[in-house]
Amino acid sequence: MTEQRKTPLYDLHVELGGRMVPFAGHAMPVQFPLGVKKEHEHTRQACGLFDVSHMGQVLLRGPEPAKALETLVPADLVGLAEGMQRYGLFTSEEGGILDDLMIVNAGDHLYLVVNAACKEQDIAHLRRGLADHEVEVLDRGLLALQGPKAAAVMRRLCPDACRMVFMQHGKFTIEGIEVWISRSGYTGEDGFEISVAAEQSEALARRLLAEDEVEPIGLGARDSLRLEAGLCLYGHDIDTSTTPVEGGLIWAIGKPRRRGGERPGGFPGADLILHQVAEKDHQRKRVGLLGEGRAPVREGAELFDAEGNRIGAVTSGGFGPSVGKPVAMGYVTIAQAEVGTVVHAEVRGKRLPMTVSKMPFVTPGYYRG
Repeated sequence: MTEQRKTPLYDLHVELGGRMVPFAGHAMPVQFPLGVKKEHEHTRQACGLFDVSHMGQVLLRGPEPAKALETLVPADLVGLAEGMQRYGLFTSEEGGILDDLMIVNAGDHLYLVVNAACKEQDIAHLRRGLADHEVEVLDRGLLALQGPKAAAVMRRLCPDACRMVFMQHGKFTIEGIEVWISRSGYTGEDGFEISVAAEQSEALARRLLAEDEVEPIGLGARDSLRLEAGLCLYGHDIDTSTTPVEGGLIWAIGKPRRRGGERPGGFPGADLILHQVAEKDHQRKRVGLLGEGRAPVREGAELFDAEGNRIGAVTSGGFGPSVGKPVAMGYVTIAQAEVGTVVHAEVRGKRLPMTVSKMPFVTPGYYRG
């Protein structure tokens, strides 16, 4: 069996009573003594601290790195202003999604954050596709401070970072510790993702946890928070078998990269993807689903229409503590994708009604200034 890697915060997690589980090759806390539901609620009401150091952090340097990365990603990166961050997708020649990532224009280079489970393949993909560029893999900690009181905490420790708006990025110092901070996150709440040298990660985490509003939060609540926020988990809601259009991620395809734009296509799978964008020619779509009662509908549950025809499946699901009912995401046929349509999910031999709903399921708290 492959030994699980440890993040710089492993010992702190154990000290705090974190229940450690294998996740994407790492030993990660799924929950702390507070418990998943209370961790979820605390993040929505106050502020949670997440260890996301298992994710890949990469610097891309070379001649025109934004223009170069556009050969692998359909986002508008040439038009990304310095100090700003953008969501992107690595696409395959078949039009599927290899991974999703965050991309920062850091001036003379790009700073990328990729998913832990896809880290090695993404780095190989970058090196293969951008052979004339330097791909530097960083060994740094990554902490996410999330919740409506995150800004109040940050105002005490790093007031300059609070001047940023959603999807902005900068370099700062917190009590002598140099950090890179982006105002973004994966919970639907206002928050900050903080990249820090591995050897200073624990000291910074302890300093943040010393604030009254902050509690440590595990993977369980991270998953329920992102589900309520309508955000995809790679390998579940999007993968190589789903196109960006099917996944409801058209907004991640920059307008200059579409037909009639300044730099149309030029990325893997562009012909199929841009055809689907322009012609709305796709057979299924990712949708939000709201259930009734308390019984959660989990990933893998098959979905049926009123006549009993199979129309798709759930890709993520659970009980939404902030919503107060079961929430899920899944793929259904275009004919069943309209908001308000009632479909039925099969759970242990019973078919439970669910209503196609707008996402996110909660009102986002992102700070846009």
